[in-house]
Amino acid sequence: MSVSSTTFVKGAAILALTGLAARGIGAIFRIVLAAILGDEGIGLFMYAYPIYSTLLVVSTAGIPVALSKIMAEKIALHDYREALRVFKVAFLILTLSGLTITVLLVAGAELFAGWIVRDAQAVYPLLAISPAIFFVTIMAALRGFFQGQQNMTPTAASQMLEQLVRVAFSIALVLLLMPVGLEYAAAGASSGAAAGGLAGFILLVIWYRGRRRSLYSLALEQETHHPASAGSIIRRLFSLAIPVTVGGLVIPLVSLIDLAVVPRQLQAAGFDLETGRALYGQLTGMAGPVVYFPNVVALALSISLVPAISEAYTLGNDLLIRHRSATAVKLTVLFSVPAAIGLFLLAEPVTILLFDNAEAGYSLAYMSWSVIPLCLYVSTTGILQGLGKPILPALNMFYGGVVKTILAWFLTAVPALNVGGAALATVIGLAVAAALNLRHVAGYTGWRGNLRHLILVPVMAVSAMSVFVIMFYNLIDRFAGPYLSPGMLNAMATITAIVIGIIAYSIFLLLSGSLSREELQMMPLVGKPLSDLIDRFRLFRVT
Repeated sequence: MSVSSTTFVKGAAILALTGLAARGIGAIFRIVLAAILGDEGIGLFMYAYPIYSTLLVVSTAGIPVALSKIMAEKIALHDYREALRVFKVAFLILTLSGLTITVLLVAGAELFAGWIVRDAQAVYPLLAISPAIFFVTIMAALRGFFQGQQNMTPTAASQMLEQLVRVAFSIALVLLLMPVGLEYAAAGASSGAAAGGLAGFILLVIWYRGRRRSLYSLALEQETHHPASAGSIIRRLFSLAIPVTVGGLVIPLVSLIDLAVVPRQLQAAGFDLETGRALYGQLTGMAGPVVYFPNVVALALSISLVPAISEAYTLGNDLLIRHRSATAVKLTVLFSVPAAIGLFLLAEPVTILLFDNAEAGYSLAYMSWSVIPLCLYVSTTGILQGLGKPILPALNMFYGGVVKTILAWFLTAVPALNVGGAALATVIGLAVAAALNLRHVAGYTGWRGNLRHLILVPVMAVSAMSVFVIMFYNLIDRFAGPYLSPGMLNAMATITAIVIGIIAYSIFLLLSGSLSREELQMMPLVGKPLSDLIDRFRLFRVT
């Protein structure tokens, strides 16, 4: 492997691991926050994020990705002066766009709260989160500067610092402002994004001041330089950035539409403003983070698939592409199906355990089914990106988002369904996006689903798992009930049932010979140690 290839793989691994850690911290943060704020408070907090995420994509406009690509090209040609000029132009664009979008959000907070959310108290979280757009946007410019030099460490370090400061600042302000009012506590939670963005930006500035000297030295030593006009640099940046922006806007826009539809239709179903806010909080702030946990593994698999498929695609090895795609889909199904069924069976006990909120179990029971299509969508997105087709997953999610929005409009307004209808719409919308992704994967790779591996074995294994989960939960509830408090009893029964379910499912898979050593080792993070452990006990079957 060449030095550049080694640098690339190392950089990708650093970003992947850091990204997963940051997302894991974020998911845990949402769970802790929901436990403190309650369902109505987390609903207020979650009102701000779809608007923030959408405006942030507009503010950055894919410029950091374009910047890193152009800088890498210029540095490869030893044109260090032009690389620095491109960075300066991009930094100026992002500074102006970040400042403009921040001012627009501050000025339009009341309009957003009244027109999209239809809840006047949503103004406070929106105002609190608005400075984050400016800090995160200019931070993205500095990340593009380092990534253009194939130095991923500053990006990874700033991601972790940003997340840690965000979590600490948010929780501190929530605890401080809870006595003042729920809307102010929710605003305090939202302001953590700005604090995290500022911390990450400061770290990158310190890093930049050190790295800038070496790049400027190389630029001064450069003998010839043919500068492009500022206009041509801007045109090149946007020509590369626009496709990235289109792809990046899809999921935030779907969430934004969800924000506009669900609270409004809950009121149409006859719920008052406070109840609708609480139900929205249960759906997005409680059920959502729990459902996201299994997706962290699918995301890690997707990240590892991009270079794996890209390598096979570059080599023109169609057989290897087909093999890796089939293995990825199989692993995704074998992992996501038990996760979905487990969350469905234990929906209420899980929400009581995490949030002390039995009512949120209703949302989680419906949302649990989204684990399967969401994981499939994420892993197949990695395959398509590896094949050089990054726009297809974005288009497929757009189609799924249209289906989700139409269904959510009608189903959420049914009083008997309420947020269950919104969750069901999410499941169907994700299923559409995942099915379209699978169709493209089949078309481009020649992959065909194996009935035994994708349906028969998972159904049999998850049926056995379900029996053990229900049996052990009820046994502990029955025999330990007289000796434990309700909270301790539920925690003990739920955790035991989950552990027993995982063991039962894993043993069935191994005995069926459906999972090979090679396939298990492909699982990111946990695959190798698990494979070594199972090897030690000689549980793999030769197939």
